[in-house]
Amino acid sequence: MKLQRNGRSKALAIGAMALVGSLSLAACGSDDNADPKTSGSGAPSAAAIACGKAGQLLGAGSTAQQSAIDVWKVAYGNACAGSTITYSGGGSGAGIQQFNQGKVTFAGSDSALKPAEADASKEVCKTGQGINLPMVAGLIAIVYNVDGVDNLVLDGPTTAKIFDSQITKWNDPAIVALNPGAKLPDADIQTVHRSDDSGTTENLTKYLEKTSGGAWAYKPAKAWAGKGGQSAAQNAGVSAQVKQVKNSISYAELAYAQTNNLKSAAIATGAAKPVEATAANAANTFAKAKIAGTGSDLALSLDYATKEEGSYPLVLVTYEIVCDKGNKAETLETLKSFLTYTISDAGQQAISAKGYVPLPKELSDKVKAAVTALA
Repeated sequence: MKLQRNGRSKALAIGAMALVGSLSLAACGSDDNADPKTSGSGAPSAAAIACGKAGQLLGAGSTAQQSAIDVWKVAYGNACAGSTITYSGGGSGAGIQQFNQGKVTFAGSDSALKPAEADASKEVCKTGQGINLPMVAGLIAIVYNVDGVDNLVLDGPTTAKIFDSQITKWNDPAIVALNPGAKLPDADIQTVHRSDDSGTTENLTKYLEKTSGGAWAYKPAKAWAGKGGQSAAQNAGVSAQVKQVKNSISYAELAYAQTNNLKSAAIATGAAKPVEATAANAANTFAKAKIAGTGSDLALSLDYATKEEGSYPLVLVTYEIVCDKGNKAETLETLKSFLTYTISDAGQQAISAKGYVPLPKELSDKVKAAVTALA
């Protein structure tokens, strides 16, 4: 069965389960399971990458995919002499802005182009417009720093009230009810949110809108709207702040939680038990993703309110935003070469150790076709 737009696909679910299985094997670190096209470290060999025209490729945007880009650009640079991938973070909003100003060849964004942004891209793409290609799948961890609390559980309403300063103490009855037996301190909650326009923020607020029962009164957006709290720039900034500040809580892409050894809350979704923030549980949610875009635009619709067993609801996908047509001739070959590698099996598996989720095969096949068609 092929992936149906706006419909569930059994084939997509099966593909994701197979990829989760390979992700689990890779995590075991066994050389017996190594891809013959990769080195023992998981980095692809030169044979796995078909190089494009030598030169520099510029990108900017999402910091949620920064760790993935770091892996990819090293592998690509090692395989392709004379080619350099330069990616500056700055957040999804900044990336889209630079793309539409013609300053970068591709932008990373944790939320798809809005209609006005897609229209603006026509000035740069000339004969086409910007499209969304899902490339990096991951999850948003609710990270916290509370001494003696190792298995925090939260739900949509409680999370919304915490981040909007409606719940201000760690031993608030709502948190206690979700965490019976936990030694929650009588301490003020120190919330931390993104100071920059962020697709991670937009995905979090989409989750809060769908699951908080009205406790989150704001529309999903890249800009933070909740009351109170401290702010910090990018995933790295909020993660560092939580690590330094006792009794703090924030949200960050899983790779940053892992890098900073931060604890992540499990989410009570209405399933039989709270769902842990793991790549495998996020993969269960991605298996049911629907394509909302048209033509070569592969923007996804994600179910933030899922109640299925083992499906982590706070997921995000980072899109590489590129021109479908009208790309600059001097960078088109390299752009297609680099993106062909990143969406390849080798490229997707190379970032799994960083906490990312390999895209389901049926979806990745559609991305590969879209990359091939870039002009």
